[in-house]
Amino acid sequence: MKKFITISSFAITVFIIFAVTGCVKDTCKKTYSYTWFQPLYKTTAEIRGNIKSNAAKEIKAPGKLFIIGNYIFLNEINKGIHVINNANPAAPVNLSFIDIPGNIDIAVKGNILYADLYTDLVALDISNPLNVVKTNIVDNVFPERSYGFRADSNKIIFDWAKHDTTVEEECVQQARWFNGIGVIAPSADVNSSNKGFAGGFPTGIAGSMARFAIVNNYLYTVGNSALKVFDITAGASPVISNTVNLNGGIETIYPFKDRLFIGSNAGMFIYNVANPLSPVQSGIFTHARVCDPVIADDNYAFVTLRNGGQCSGILNEMDVVDINNLNAPFLLKKYDLVNPFGLSKDGNLLFVCDGKAGLKIFDAANVNDIKLIKQISMSTCYDVIAYNGVAIVVAVDGLYQFDYRSTNNIHQLSKINISK
Repeated sequence: MKKFITISSFAITVFIIFAVTGCVKDTCKKTYSYTWFQPLYKTTAEIRGNIKSNAAKEIKAPGKLFIIGNYIFLNEINKGIHVINNANPAAPVNLSFIDIPGNIDIAVKGNILYADLYTDLVALDISNPLNVVKTNIVDNVFPERSYGFRADSNKIIFDWAKHDTTVEEECVQQARWFNGIGVIAPSADVNSSNKGFAGGFPTGIAGSMARFAIVNNYLYTVGNSALKVFDITAGASPVISNTVNLNGGIETIYPFKDRLFIGSNAGMFIYNVANPLSPVQSGIFTHARVCDPVIADDNYAFVTLRNGGQCSGILNEMDVVDINNLNAPFLLKKYDLVNPFGLSKDGNLLFVCDGKAGLKIFDAANVNDIKLIKQISMSTCYDVIAYNGVAIVVAVDGLYQFDYRSTNNIHQLSKINISK
């Protein structure tokens, strides 16, 4: 199967240049600087043979976040998973790296970790985090991740080689081919713009930006327009059991009890999984076309809406949705924000990654009057998991941890810096 890299909204913007018959002429010569990326390949056998614990690597492009027990599993966008020992949140230890090209999402139940490898689902035994073992691969279950443009069908893209080029020419723009693929991007500050973009709980805790969710013995995954159901009763041998077609623009999935809250760029969908193999839509909350992660508790769903990048619209806010009647959710209150991404809630404390405005911590005891307690400055804040007095935050410049056991003394415990 041909594979491709999904460019996240935080990854560098690139343009795939298809064949053209000519170019637009200018009246004078101009100098152009651009960056092009050459795909680097390995055979499928090489890629799959290296899905295991390898030496720890520096974090460069953090993505999705998952915690279970004393461990943090942090996605390195399209590269694999960092395994971090977090027994002491004040001094986390980057233990190892699992090489999984095309990886974006993670979920864990017991000692089995599930991850995507472009179109495939990989199951890994993490009983020993220093010696992770691949147990199974389910082929071609995420077809939207297939890369069909001039790729070798027997190979997989594992990286991209960056080339900075300056030319002088008369054409305003002209298609160029580089080893089968043309990619043009602004050469200025390319690296910095590519930096951002995603115990007690047997299935662990995922961030709100996740596309994987586990409920009991089932793994649910969302793509752009489909909800996939995997039976993971056998743990190490997941079985794809159903596909539910959804409207396009699906972005995130959040499990709560026997419900799935699915965020899309047009609204929030609530699915009942009382029959786990056959999720049924029970309610919908619609909004303007913007990006939309969501979390929920017994009574309310909290939805952050943002524009910019691939997100259309003009909204930057958090909507509080009354879900006491799951069949008829309705907007209760909205709060203006700067450019919000992921969010998390622990008791009455609500944590929101508000983009360049940093991490915001609110008192949400009264959802009609949510109050800001503290704002922590950092480079673009992407996602957060708050649990048991510690908030773990993924941002463009690092993996932060904060102690919030006392709301009068919320303070930073540690930070793993991003490698430049």
